[in-house]
Amino acid sequence: MIITVSSFKGGVGKTTTAIHIAAYLQTKGETILADGDLNRSATSWAQRGEAPFRVFDQDDIDEAGEFDHMVIDTPARPSDEALIALADSCDLLVLPTTPTTFAMEAVVQTLDTLESIDSDKYRILLTVCPPPPSREAEKAQESLTKAGLSVFKSRVRRYAAYQRAENLGVIVKDVRGDRNAGIAWKDYTSVGREILK
Repeated sequence: MIITVSSFKGGVGKTTTAIHIAAYLQTKGETILADGDLNRSATSWAQRGEAPFRVFDQDDIDEAGEFDHMVIDTPARPSDEALIALADSCDLLVLPTTPTTFAMEAVVQTLDTLESIDSDKYRILLTVCPPPPSREAEKAQESLTKAGLSVFKSRVRRYAAYQRAENLGVIVKDVRGDRNAGIAWKDYTSVGREILK
């Protein structure tokens, strides 16, 4: 299975999402992450710590050998042509967005570019969601669903544990001393289960 994670807006957790989806898929079979982001954020993350999967520069995928799953972290704000090519070459295009007006407008703009793509080829993932009692993410999810868009049922809540995971170069579940690290990981395991359904 090839999963591509892409976004037209920064700050929506694109690389964090790619890394954690890859970590989940690794529990189900040999998984690689192709780092196509010009910042090489996923590569830097993995070099700081220990990723449970192999990370390759997107141009070096032919060196990967055998694998069951590949997650591609794309450049931020890809051109329309690049986005269409990415969507055509993957099993699922994951579009992370925060539940803010600007971010949701950007994801709708992305989908305008991809209007020729079947709704089962992409799915919107709400990320950096304020935890309860806020209903902001729930309302955003309802709004996107009512608009006929394909949206993950799972949402990824905002926790400081993700920043610590990035600093340490580990998956959020491996952050020690943070009571929310396990909860944060459960958000991504829920996303992973939806992907493999």
